[in-house]
Amino acid sequence: MQANADLNNNTPAPRKSKKRKKKVNWTLTSVMMVLAIFAILGPLYITIVIALKDPSQMSNVLSLPKQIHWENFKNAWQMTNFPKMFLNTLFITVVNVIFTIFTNSMAAYVITRYRLKNKFFNMMYYYFISAMFIPFNVIMLPLVKEVSAFHMDNIIGITFLYIVFGLPQNIFLYSGFVKEIPTALEEAAEMDGAKPMQIFFKVIFPLMKPMHATVAILSFMWTWNDFLMPLVLLSNPDQQTLQLAQYVFQGQFSTQYNLAFASYVLVLLPVLIMYVFFQKYIIAGVTSGSVK
Repeated sequence: MQANADLNNNTPAPRKSKKRKKKVNWTLTSVMMVLAIFAILGPLYITIVIALKDPSQMSNVLSLPKQIHWENFKNAWQMTNFPKMFLNTLFITVVNVIFTIFTNSMAAYVITRYRLKNKFFNMMYYYFISAMFIPFNVIMLPLVKEVSAFHMDNIIGITFLYIVFGLPQNIFLYSGFVKEIPTALEEAAEMDGAKPMQIFFKVIFPLMKPMHATVAILSFMWTWNDFLMPLVLLSNPDQQTLQLAQYVFQGQFSTQYNLAFASYVLVLLPVLIMYVFFQKYIIAGVTSGSVK
């Protein structure tokens, strides 16, 4: 009896599961939220406010306009030849997005699946990834010479260059996503008699929809907002993009800030609307591509 009592007393009591409480630093969180609001909404507020003013109200850019001048948008539309420049930018952007999804996904799939088996594909992977760390300014002047020699200083040529220059980042994103796709799916399709192209387009390509959306949105935003490449490559004024058209407001002695900012709002709207509606695909695609 005594032995059993001692044994029961020496038996360790079951451990109670303790839930770790996560501490939130509300002070730091609030500061970061305020900084984010000022960094993101601040410039947008200034842009819209200036776009609605006339030149006599530019002394205080933060104040609301005493009278709203909607005609600024009409004048900016006419001065930039907005419909023509919009179509040029839209053509470059849409063609780039379509061909980028097909070509970059194929290249990333082949490199990812064969880089562990073949040194050549492994070398190609690191070759493309290393290109992400080369600034465009370094290769800008040689690129201008090469483009001029091959007569690619036009809309078609610059669209092709956008597809090529997007390869490093897109291969990095697609490769992370392809690693998560089981090879058993491809082996099963191969046993059913499917050829490599059929395996890719009927099995792999549909599974890459989240990453397709991510690459499409990032490519759209990059191409639509790019200023430097069209500036140094496009020689024909009729083939300018919306970004280059903003130069019309820069005078020798003065700048029409109200019309310029009205034009900025018109240029910003398409990409802003697209980002608002598809931002979840960017986050989902980058997250899934970063997890092995």
